[in-house]
Amino acid sequence: MKRFRNILYVVEPSVPQQAGLARAVSLAENNQATLTLIDVIPEEMLDLSLAPRGPSTAELRGRVIAERRAWIESLIVPHADRLACHVEVLTGIRFIEVIRAVLRADYDLVIKAAENPEWSRLLFGSDDMHLMRKCPCPVWLMKPEEKADYRRIVAAVDVDVHRNVPGEQALNDRILDVASALALSDFAELHLVHAWDAPEAGFVGLWANDPDRMERHIVDGEHSRHKVGMDRLTHRLRERIGEEAYDYLSPRVHLPMGSAKKKIPELVGKLQADLLVMGTVARTGIPGFIIGNTAEAVLHQLQCSVLALKPPGFVSPVTLA
Repeated sequence: MKRFRNILYVVEPSVPQQAGLARAVSLAENNQATLTLIDVIPEEMLDLSLAPRGPSTAELRGRVIAERRAWIESLIVPHADRLACHVEVLTGIRFIEVIRAVLRADYDLVIKAAENPEWSRLLFGSDDMHLMRKCPCPVWLMKPEEKADYRRIVAAVDVDVHRNVPGEQALNDRILDVASALALSDFAELHLVHAWDAPEAGFVGLWANDPDRMERHIVDGEHSRHKVGMDRLTHRLRERIGEEAYDYLSPRVHLPMGSAKKKIPELVGKLQADLLVMGTVARTGIPGFIIGNTAEAVLHQLQCSVLALKPPGFVSPVTLA
């Protein structure tokens, strides 16, 4: 099962931190991982160019950083007897500095409370979306009112039965490994979902003598192929986590017919899932610069926490330079 060794928690001052931080501490404790808390202060907060008198920029920077560090250290006081947390306060553009921290210290998970902007119905804000698009390691965005334990976890996978997509199997394995590990630790239900479609079935009326029978034949055949693909995935999961753990989880497999953009959020809502584990990079386009049309559409409809993973070989467009 996937274990995290070096976790980065991003402080989001605009929302409550207690629930998300408590889960990050528990995860680090259970994985025997190091946990670092990071905050990024925007440079414009330190701009004194319009002030006629007062402290110098260097003095103000030092004061603001010291105050923010003291506040963050106060957040971890309730957990001090469980885990030694590191604190880092930086300045700059939040998502860029977070990604640079990941590149410097090789963090294998970023945790952050979702921005949940008041002016928007969306749970995720601009920095959240930038991190999901460009951060090289998994990003776990939690609802501000995060539960101590999840009841239902949904893992969304993509099984292309018509062509071999490079990296697809490895990404699916990562998604299932992480989702199963979290479900085991929280004693939660694990649901696996793959949405599929048979668009050619809609055109049989143009050429078939018995369009209804032919449409059923095409749809049934497509469903069977995708079911075989999911059976292979679950068999591989059973081999990796072991018979006992797999039988305990007894993952529920969902194969809804239709667009993933619609069917995945529908299932998450119907199940009242607490967490969706999914991949976030499109198959085509410029790597690192787009999140994928399907993933983007799904995320905009969610009101639950999300753990987003990248495929092997993903290279962030953000660099240390």
